[in-house]
Amino acid sequence: MKKLIALLLMILPFAGVVSAQEAKIAFVNTQEVFMAMPEVADMQKKLDELNAKYKKELETMQSEFQKKYSDFVAQQDSLTENIKVRRMQDIQDMQQRMDNFVQVAQQDVNKQQQDLVTPIQQKISDAIKAVGAEQGYTYIIDPQVLLYTGPNAIDATPMVKTKLGLK
Repeated sequence: MKKLIALLLMILPFAGVVSAQEAKIAFVNTQEVFMAMPEVADMQKKLDELNAKYKKELETMQSEFQKKYSDFVAQQDSLTENIKVRRMQDIQDMQQRMDNFVQVAQQDVNKQQQDLVTPIQQKISDAIKAVGAEQGYTYIIDPQVLLYTGPNAIDATPMVKTKLGLK
């Protein structure tokens, strides 16, 4: 039994060296690839259009709010207490609707952005996997997460861009 343990202890360091030598590691700058994708410009255009629609609607709401508030301030001395309270409540309700509108608009823009980004990220991921399989890489790492790459590190970014048909 002792001989078996001694034999295993002698073989294990060699097994680690062999597997370390077999590992091929590359890195891909996914941010660079992402920004080179033509779909990103389309995505940005759609998000800008959506933001513009929400901004226009909010400006309309703010204009109505300002008019109602100005009218109230100008007329408040001549209004009965009951009418004053009702108009103040209307103004507060409008403010609340605007706040809710902004919140819902932000949520919708975030959801739309995620819906547009996900297929682009999947396409990049598929291309990275294809390059990894073709080149026989054990690991492909994003350098934004990696703290150090040695002089022998392989940059697979150009290969991924080529796989995606990018320059």
